[in-house]
Amino acid sequence: MNQPSVKRLPIDPKEAHILVVEDNVSNFVLIARLLAFMGVQKCEWKTTGWGVVDFANTMPRVDLVLMDLRLPHEDGYEALRQIRADDRLKDTLVVVVTAHGSSSELQRAKEAGFDGFLSKPLDADRFPEQIRQILNGAQVWDLGI
Repeated sequence: MNQPSVKRLPIDPKEAHILVVEDNVSNFVLIARLLAFMGVQKCEWKTTGWGVVDFANTMPRVDLVLMDLRLPHEDGYEALRQIRADDRLKDTLVVVVTAHGSSSELQRAKEAGFDGFLSKPLDADRFPEQIRQILNGAQVWDLGI
């Protein structure tokens, strides 16, 4: 169920609207700080995959979703299915951010239609550049090895 690649214009981090779906507070704080460091001013947080489409549709726009896979109620795969089924959000960049980084998980994420993969623990030195690459239309598939 791979999605066809959609041509996207580069997005300036200062203009980006990013939704972080992460149930761990300290992980979210780290991600939010790294995003703020690179100039992202519009960052929202959701702690579960449940209702992610309804929540995202309250935002003016969503350029990137950083999605944990292991979430309460509905996991990242189910949340991705809902995003891809929504007319407004179907072409939104959705990138995995998970502590369960393995080649088999990365392959499963590709097959599910995610746009990239970042393993935790995040590398604070590399993460901002990885996000810049993603916002510029590049795919980043990184097991952090």
